[in-house]
Amino acid sequence: MSDFDAAAFRQHFPFFSTQPDWIYLDNAATTHKPFAVLEALDHFYRQQNSNVHRGAHQLSQTATILYEDARSCIQQYINAAEPAEIIFTSGTTAAFNQLAFGLMHTLLKAGDRVLISALEHHANIVSWQLHCQRFGVILDVIPLDEQRHLDQVAYQELLKLGPKVVSLTQVSNALGTILPLQQMLLLAKAAGAITIVDGAQGIAWEKPDMQQLAADFYCFSGHKLYGPTGIGVLYGKRTLLEQLTPIFGGGEMIDHVSFTSSSFNSLPARLEAGTPHIAGAIGLAAAIRFLSQFDVTQIKSYKRLLLNTFHNGLQRLPGITVFSPLHDNAGIVTLNLQGEHPADLAALLNEQQIAVRAGKHCAMPLFELLATAGAVRFSFAPYNHISEVEQCLNALTQAVEILAS
Repeated sequence: MSDFDAAAFRQHFPFFSTQPDWIYLDNAATTHKPFAVLEALDHFYRQQNSNVHRGAHQLSQTATILYEDARSCIQQYINAAEPAEIIFTSGTTAAFNQLAFGLMHTLLKAGDRVLISALEHHANIVSWQLHCQRFGVILDVIPLDEQRHLDQVAYQELLKLGPKVVSLTQVSNALGTILPLQQMLLLAKAAGAITIVDGAQGIAWEKPDMQQLAADFYCFSGHKLYGPTGIGVLYGKRTLLEQLTPIFGGGEMIDHVSFTSSSFNSLPARLEAGTPHIAGAIGLAAAIRFLSQFDVTQIKSYKRLLLNTFHNGLQRLPGITVFSPLHDNAGIVTLNLQGEHPADLAALLNEQQIAVRAGKHCAMPLFELLATAGAVRFSFAPYNHISEVEQCLNALTQAVEILAS
């Protein structure tokens, strides 16, 4: 059993008191927001609203302090070397597009290789595809083994091809699989590659340490970590961030502009064109401070309890195919009911006010490999109760009976 107090954690989230009949199991898509985040957003917009960096007045100076304090908060949370290594983006997808664009225009050249995996979200596929053909860069993919884990033998063979970039998810958003990330990153570094991590799901699983993790870049979204939507982080080592060509131009990212040429500002402004999501950054910092009150190890243990309870209950249901692993799983279960479309199963659960997600989960190539049109995804958070897992299993039992009749 976990020592984590899920009931006490849940009380911080107003959604569950205003919508008490809903069982929310779509946490891999987005998480709910605690009072601390909502209050930080409300306070900023009501009493401190102003633009950052440019104003001579006190309101602007206050907004700037809050915005840069949020950057420092995140730097400390992930143990980056300095605040300037934290670049605010609109989310993980925006971070990957900046990386692909920035590296293609500087460090990558025709004939170079980028290596990703079969478990990747579209953000870590399409962002590279947009540029690879144009620049003559080759995109390689680590295949799956028979257990739907990444084939580590094939990975080491692909590393022998000398990829310039290795870009990997930390946790599969479609299956919940936790990669042996540090081991794979160290192998990539030994092969001379720049290493990138998609931490969109991993950031809610464990607190990363950029002084220990062998990652040159790490990307995540605030809304997966109880923060606002529309805010994300691109962490990068300073020397590499400085080599990225900015994807956006204008505003605070410039040092000098003429009609014939422009020069860029120093980090982090160099990669943050235009007015940033100031309130979003403040809200993300509030989410991190809120989460820091709790024991991460206890939260992980509790999520494993939810996962194991759900897996055990699924064993009693006929016709269910589970794609997600039980072990090395961050709290996501993806499944199908034999002969039924995923959307039909999700619709029946919706009728009982159980929120899940159905489809290909922004991982179309993965589901092609799995030879299925999609799946229903259940994703757990520490504010979920064991009783909700049992209610979900009962609802699944009823849905199976209805669809079988």
